[in-house]
Amino acid sequence: MAQNDIVLVRHGQTQWSISGRHTGRTDIPLTDLGRQQADALGEMLDGRDFSLVLSSPLKRAWETMQRAGYAVQGMPDENILEWDYGVFEGRTTRDIRSSEPDWSVWTSPIVGGETVDEVGARADLAIERCLAAPGPVAVFAHGHFLRIMTARWMGLPAAAGRHLSLGTATVSTLGWERENRVLQMWNDACHTNSMDPVV
Repeated sequence: MAQNDIVLVRHGQTQWSISGRHTGRTDIPLTDLGRQQADALGEMLDGRDFSLVLSSPLKRAWETMQRAGYAVQGMPDENILEWDYGVFEGRTTRDIRSSEPDWSVWTSPIVGGETVDEVGARADLAIERCLAAPGPVAVFAHGHFLRIMTARWMGLPAAAGRHLSLGTATVSTLGWERENRVLQMWNDACHTNSMDPVV
């Protein structure tokens, strides 16, 4: 497999990302600011040439990919869908903890949804697909999924993604130091600095 860099792009702002609601498979659109952020991502990426552009098929990621300038090249990939939060979909951690005080998406059972390791297995499949490409790859996806994918890239358990905070409309890069997989850049939002605060 090639030593491809993988550029990770989290989608722009949504109404649920503003409020901190767990947004798994609910197909929430971008806000007006989210669309502006996606346009700014296009300026930052500046037409960079990727051998493969993958996007979650959910509209918040897909529209971000399109507005960033990769509508023609983008391919949907079910493996990079956001975590299926089951019964916790649409709820905030604060709300859940009102009845389950120690609850965490990273350590608690996700009733009716996916375990963190199941998401990690999907991330492993996405990584394999990226490494099979002939050159650099872009992945337009979701916060928790990209955090887990990064942990798996570095050979860490999927749950280690809890140590990686990731804002909306950010760019990160997974790369190499010799034969070692490394995190080259993380959570870069400089292209949105002139906009309203990113949640």
